[in-house]
Amino acid sequence: MHCGVLCRFLVLWPYLSSIEAVPIRNVQDDTKTLIRTIITRIIDISHTHSVSSKQRVTGLDFIPGLHPDLSLSTMDHTLATYQQILASLPSKNLVQITNDLENLRDLLHLLATSRSCPLPQVPQAQELQTLESLDGVLEASLFSTEVVALSRLQGSLQDMLQQLDLDPGC
Repeated sequence: MHCGVLCRFLVLWPYLSSIEAVPIRNVQDDTKTLIRTIITRIIDISHTHSVSSKQRVTGLDFIPGLHPDLSLSTMDHTLATYQQILASLPSKNLVQITNDLENLRDLLHLLATSRSCPLPQVPQAQELQTLESLDGVLEASLFSTEVVALSRLQGSLQDMLQQLDLDPGC
């Protein structure tokens, strides 16, 4: 007798039925923990305390500021922009933070998927514009760009942490 797909499925059924999905609450808790970890990493970089996240610095307008009402897609978009900026900076202090941002975006995608939210991809044209803006600024003021980016990222992450407690929308 030829077993086929149905027989294989029936053999695997007891194993498949015992697998439990990760509760979404655990994903949300992991997201908050990672945000706190990133904030701690930023605080540990001592020179980031010299600029307020609300201070306006000429030429660095492409670095996202604070958002009063954050949705999951806004959070993802903001983190994608910070990822691009930090990856373009030569500081070795930023490698782990950049990797953490990627992991944080993955967790946000899981949260969005659990709520059936579509997360928009960052447009290619916008990526190029951000990087083009960054090249000129990097030549003029590398240190200031890093300080402002990390300071604003810290403020954005604190906003995200508060918004996750309020159960953000899509």
